[in-house]
Amino acid sequence: SKTFIVFLLSVILLAVFFFNGLYRVNILVTRAAHLSLLIKALYYGALYIVLASLFISQSDLIDSRLIIFIFLLCALPAFYLIRVELLRFIFVRANKVGSNLRVVILGDGKAGKMLAAKLMFENPIGIKVIGFVDEDKPVGFPIVGDKKVLGRFNDLDKIVKEYNVEELLIAFDDDHPERILEIVDLCKNLQVRLRITSELFDVVAKNVATEKYGDIPVINMAVHHNNAFTLGFKRLFDIVASALFIIILSPLFLLIAIAVKLSSKGPVLFKQIRIGKNGKEFEFYKFRSMKVIDGEDEVRKEMMIRFIKGQNPSENGTKVINEQRITWIGHIIRASSLDELPQLFNVLIGDMSLVGPRPSLPYEFENYNEWQKRRVSVLPGCTGVWQVWGRSKVSFQDSMILDIYYINNMSPWFDLQLLFQTIPALLTLRGAK
Repeated sequence: SKTFIVFLLSVILLAVFFFNGLYRVNILVTRAAHLSLLIKALYYGALYIVLASLFISQSDLIDSRLIIFIFLLCALPAFYLIRVELLRFIFVRANKVGSNLRVVILGDGKAGKMLAAKLMFENPIGIKVIGFVDEDKPVGFPIVGDKKVLGRFNDLDKIVKEYNVEELLIAFDDDHPERILEIVDLCKNLQVRLRITSELFDVVAKNVATEKYGDIPVINMAVHHNNAFTLGFKRLFDIVASALFIIILSPLFLLIAIAVKLSSKGPVLFKQIRIGKNGKEFEFYKFRSMKVIDGEDEVRKEMMIRFIKGQNPSENGTKVINEQRITWIGHIIRASSLDELPQLFNVLIGDMSLVGPRPSLPYEFENYNEWQKRRVSVLPGCTGVWQVWGRSKVSFQDSMILDIYYINNMSPWFDLQLLFQTIPALLTLRGAK
């Protein structure tokens, strides 16, 4: 019916707007960025509507492609007037007369001072800087303008209650992951929003439509993954989706299995011990893409340990590969990630999830730093943030940072976004090895 078609097209447009960051607060107050994203979203929205129309028959709404042109012609000025001008005016006006978001900045170095200055002098979004938290300077020491040190990190609980703090902003100059994540741990039980701006998390800001305070990206670091609903819904979705995928893709399973068997001697499935949630070992499945050898691949092991320790950066990013072992069919199924399909059985039995950090080998896990071992606090996944946003092109440390970002922002909606974005990443073979 026409009502259903209108509903479907509305959902498509809403999804496109969401994925382009048009529902983020900072966008409402930045005319240039707002208009740029609006044009981009309308272009992709029209494109997806045209594609959807190919599968919808007998519809007077989209039988004529001229309607799409008229839609764009009318929508852009209408959206500009309503969103870029009217909503901006209402939002800024409301924040000037309403209550401000009360924030405390953790760190009084260059990054902290710059962030404070932006919020104090270029702040139309209603954020009020209360002060700073620092380990080295005494309470009351002035940092920027009239903003002073309120206390040390151990005083955070008291500071939050005394000053009615609604958000903590971590802004450190150094990029030591251990130190930053220690502060994140310290803050996560304070029942306030937690955001971070740091060079360490630049890889997230470059790949995700994050909030911006002024023109400074801030990354959400509030922990969600212990929520019982999130974990329960995630597991239910994993069971249903993996079972459906296995049934639908069973002919493809058979074709790949035959090709692998004909390509070289050895079993169809490659089985390997990997590290799962909380460091527990499990048997991991893939279609075999390499020639069989006796024992461990010592060449790859040595390369990977050097790579983890930063002694020998890999040309392939996170993928350290002994190219000489890959079979002809292996090159094809690895490039398209079809060799990963048997992991759907790992998902079904509960060793893995559809989305999560990739499971490491035992010797890789043994060589992780303590902060890197945080990635095993959730179930490993078939796909994850660095597979979608960089695949094999991101560095080892960046892949760890992306995994930690995922763990701190894990939700059913985030998983759904990553699953949808995995498909084009696979189809374009982006960063595949």
